[in-house]
Amino acid sequence: MLKIEIVKQPDGAGVLRCTRHDGSVTWQKQTKHAAHFALHDLTHYAIETSLGYRQGFFGLIAAGWDIEDTTGKGKRGALPGEAIEVERMVGLFDSERGAGALWSPEEFNQHAPRALSQEQIRGVRALRSALFQQWFATEAGQTLELTFAPGVGAA
Repeated sequence: MLKIEIVKQPDGAGVLRCTRHDGSVTWQKQTKHAAHFALHDLTHYAIETSLGYRQGFFGLIAAGWDIEDTTGKGKRGALPGEAIEVERMVGLFDSERGAGALWSPEEFNQHAPRALSQEQIRGVRALRSALFQQWFATEAGQTLELTFAPGVGAA
């Protein structure tokens, strides 16, 4: 189990703090494109939770990786294939959001590392939307808290 806290800064950015079941902590404050990263992290959560990934970003953090290791250039070395797949999925959902349009499953799957059903895409979108609403309702200085259990979604 992983406790995720994102503290909202006055500029809309978030400071990400993750506490593992053993009490160890890793955290990160983004400075460049900082407001984007809170939404990016929430998209990770939505994808990893909805699709049941075990070794995406938050799964690796729960397993003891530090945030800086998730670049694939840290002391742990290359990322597992699943983490790369998750990052590509997050990129697609971020691109869809940036385009301001919902892609059909066919359009989405043209670029996805693995095909998702319409129901899976809807599930990710619904959870991400709920998380975004919570984030936008969070006042500066307050914390959005989530709990992550790797692999507990509907793979």
